[in-house]
Amino acid sequence: MPEELIGLIPAAGKGVRLNLPYPKELYPIIRNNRYKPLSQFVLDSILLAGVNHVVFVINDTKHLLMGYYGSGQRFNCSISYVVQEIAENNTASTSPGLAAALDSAYHLTSGKTVVFGMPDTIIQPKEVFLTAIQAARPTDDAVLCLFKTNHVQKFGMVRLNQQNIATEIVDKPQQTDLEMMWGCIIWRARFTEFLHEALNRREIYDFAQIMNEAIQAGMTFRGISFVEDNYFDLGTYEEIMELEKRYHEE
Repeated sequence: MPEELIGLIPAAGKGVRLNLPYPKELYPIIRNNRYKPLSQFVLDSILLAGVNHVVFVINDTKHLLMGYYGSGQRFNCSISYVVQEIAENNTASTSPGLAAALDSAYHLTSGKTVVFGMPDTIIQPKEVFLTAIQAARPTDDAVLCLFKTNHVQKFGMVRLNQQNIATEIVDKPQQTDLEMMWGCIIWRARFTEFLHEALNRREIYDFAQIMNEAIQAGMTFRGISFVEDNYFDLGTYEEIMELEKRYHEE
């Protein structure tokens, strides 16, 4: 992908499940006797892919997050912040707020290739974005980084054809025969425009629906499977404890 890259990290959530006195993106993951906030894992992976400008989408309470990351100078990159406006009429969405959060940075992401990851996740390998960029083909509109999960009701499950092209996104199903979920995505400018139009002209707020409509419209979403690797979503204390237990066992 020779296009200009820009990182995109949506961090506008309230973090109500953890109920912390600070943004959940700053939850401490202690490694080698050093503090590393949870969100820095995805930032490091994005920067490893050659991205030098990253956008955090935040809400108006995330002052501590901005205080920690600042301009990005300490991380050898430029960091911008966009405050997400409150979206209406999206109560039926299985991923409320996500599409609107991604589109909030449209004025910065338009015309660029977006490298998107979630701030409350730890992905192994750390080269996930670099690998996906290197595997992308000129005809791909998006590359979905896929991981196995036993918690299908929490994720967007991906149906692939024999050429590893996504034919359907099944979002948070109670039951499914699908095993692979998308954990992070890289997409080109064409999908950025499609997302922007779906939200602002057709008032579609569900991110999975927007992806499915893009696929139906002929866009190519290639799946890159990281079968032997791990994706940790740390939205609850139980998930954080599971991660800590796994680290101690290794």
